[in-house]
Amino acid sequence: MSGNTRFTPKTPFGRVVHSFEETAIAVLMGLMTLVTFVNVIMRYGFDSSLIWGLEVTLILFAWLVLFGISYGFKITSHLGVDAVTNIFSPAGRRVFGLIAAACCLIYAFLLAKGAWDYWAPFAALQPTDGRWFPLGFTEGVRDRAFYETDQVPMLGMFRFLEDLINYGDEYEKLPRVIPYAMLPVAALLMLFRLMQATMSIWRGDQESLIVSHEAEEAVQDAAALNRED
Repeated sequence: MSGNTRFTPKTPFGRVVHSFEETAIAVLMGLMTLVTFVNVIMRYGFDSSLIWGLEVTLILFAWLVLFGISYGFKITSHLGVDAVTNIFSPAGRRVFGLIAAACCLIYAFLLAKGAWDYWAPFAALQPTDGRWFPLGFTEGVRDRAFYETDQVPMLGMFRFLEDLINYGDEYEKLPRVIPYAMLPVAALLMLFRLMQATMSIWRGDQESLIVSHEAEEAVQDAAALNRED
């Protein structure tokens, strides 16, 4: 069974979540395009620029990539090589799919732990103890809540963070805890989507985590559109 990039949710709640994810991805791409476009116009038309434009674009691009990884697992759109697994029967491909899913789950779990451990000090929280498996929370780790972005201006809606994590000190720029928050969120989403994909392979709804025969399917989709026209 090849990947299904035209994912169709089966429940009303699933449709809401799916719509939210696609909207979020579109908004991130739109904001990146808008900021870059405005910066180019200002630079070449008015000899000026948004000093924070490049940093905001980098943040949005990082968010888009991290958010898109979990979304790709959801709709089975990640590319992969299936030349070896296609030699085997559907049952064999399912076994290989489960093995690959298990490896990805372990990786996603370690990634989630690392993402939390990296982000936590910026939120005045404690990272987890244990090198591979979280054994609790460490103590006495110096927080980095006072770290700010280089150029992104502070937004009024985040002023509550000054009292919450920065001991009342005022932020001049946007604190790094905001853009870095996507790290643990994306890692947990990836872990969740991989668990869903693993269950789909176990039930026999799909054979692997990757999209197969992408070129052939693209040609078939194009041919189908031409026939409709």
